[in-house]
Amino acid sequence: MNLESTGSQGSKKSFTMDDFAKALEQPQYSYGFQKGQIVTGKVYSYESEGIYIDIGGKSLALLPFQEVSLGVTQDLSEAIPLQLEREFLIIREQDADGEVLLSIKQLEINQIWEKLTELEKAGQSFPVQVIGTNKGGVTVDVQSLRGFIPRSHLMVKDDLESLIDQVLTVNFLELNQEKKKIVMSQRLAAQSAGFSKLAVGQLLEGTIVGVKPFGVFIDLEGLTGLLHITQVSQKRIDSLSTIFAQGNLVKAMIVDLDEGKKRISLSTKVLENYPGEMLEKIDEVMESADARAERARKILPQLQ
Repeated sequence: MNLESTGSQGSKKSFTMDDFAKALEQPQYSYGFQKGQIVTGKVYSYESEGIYIDIGGKSLALLPFQEVSLGVTQDLSEAIPLQLEREFLIIREQDADGEVLLSIKQLEINQIWEKLTELEKAGQSFPVQVIGTNKGGVTVDVQSLRGFIPRSHLMVKDDLESLIDQVLTVNFLELNQEKKKIVMSQRLAAQSAGFSKLAVGQLLEGTIVGVKPFGVFIDLEGLTGLLHITQVSQKRIDSLSTIFAQGNLVKAMIVDLDEGKKRISLSTKVLENYPGEMLEKIDEVMESADARAERARKILPQLQ
């Protein structure tokens, strides 16, 4: 059987099946396999250079032993048995012999990055294990990838060696697959966890950590709330420094929460029996704050 083609001059050239077979043997012939493509193949044989996989190409594809798994594999014949059919990632296109290089490890890494990206988009906290330390912070295992937590974003900032092997709950600070960069924060995760326990109308006690012209910053066990000058008393206040001092304890009620901005708005004026009571009898207001807060929740709809 001959395959014939007609030239521009009307002459006929003979193209045999042997010619067709030789054309397929040319190095430039491509079966469409490209780097980064996921293909399905069947384990064909074990050789000294790696595992040969049948992916339906001109030649068998090679899976190097170091590309079998992201983790440590004790028994390759059990993990990748003969005739097993599964997905592989092409990490090198066909060479002159038509051989494609495959990887399971890189496929697993890409799948982990996809999961981490989903976690970041959802703003979810997740656990990681500390595996080492350096001057800037600690290195952690992130689902078999390596991540970093800066010292400033750890709850324990001094004895970092004591954190090795500990499991910490973290949030992402930066996630960049192209740069292979995973930076996380334990502090932000703790803030998120603390936020989930808060509610408008809740009475909290905290330590004053800053007194500014516009308001008072209060530490609430790792979270920071703002008692704005307009929320201190029903009476106008000229200077907050005459009422509050850094280091003092104060009780205040949550009147607004913004988890996205990690903002906690506090109020003491809702605890007053009359305008200006916080200025005249602050100790008395603080001593009976629990009962006053219960009353405020009953009469103010926004606090219920």
